[in-house]
Amino acid sequence: MAPIDRSALQTLTPREREVLRVLGLGEGNRALANRLGIAERTVKAHLTSITRKLGLRSRVEAVLVSLEWADDLRSRAQ
Repeated sequence: MAPIDRSALQTLTPREREVLRVLGLGEGNRALANRLGIAERTVKAHLTSITRKLGLRSRVEAVLVSLEWADDLRSRAQ
């Protein structure tokens, strides 16, 4: 996986950043949907968009990005 820099996170919508932030909790799509108050299929759509925008190949890579940028994603959410 190529490193992601902070400017790449700016391409995400606020909701996509929120989904990416909670993705690092290690929960499945259903639990993420319940946590965020959205439909499970909406979580899947956001994850697809996130992986495309950031040039990621998998959910695992998205989790790694979430963990790497957790502080930045948390501060932007507030």
